[in-house]
Amino acid sequence: MEKTNTKTVENVETVDVYTAKGLLTVSHRYLDVRTNEEFGKSHFEDALNIPYMFKTAEGRIINPDFLTQVASVCKKDDHLIVACNSGGRATLACVDLLNEGYEHVANMEGGYSAWVDAGFAGDKPPEELKTACKFRPKDN
Repeated sequence: MEKTNTKTVENVETVDVYTAKGLLTVSHRYLDVRTNEEFGKSHFEDALNIPYMFKTAEGRIINPDFLTQVASVCKKDDHLIVACNSGGRATLACVDLLNEGYEHVANMEGGYSAWVDAGFAGDKPPEELKTACKFRPKDN
């Protein structure tokens, strides 16, 4: 019987927003896994938006077509910076991508909110660009 090499959150590489910004200038792609509504509020200019989860009346559910949708626009050897609002969904998306055979994926620590806080999202006030998140302190 063949052993499987299942990846977990411990296998996910995490980079800070400054490292992510540098990597994005040298052929990495920004995969934004936030909902379409979050993405529509504000996003990285050249980001690909493929939601990892959808909001439903019952709560959030994983997008059953996530991996298929990613495969339609990314190759398994593409270098991807994966981000959500604060890092949680992106970490889970990275696990799924690694288990699907994607070789170069990294979670952007702090998500798009950290990108905004670093001043990389333009000159609008951060509260106009960020989405509320229960995992981020209210003063951020």
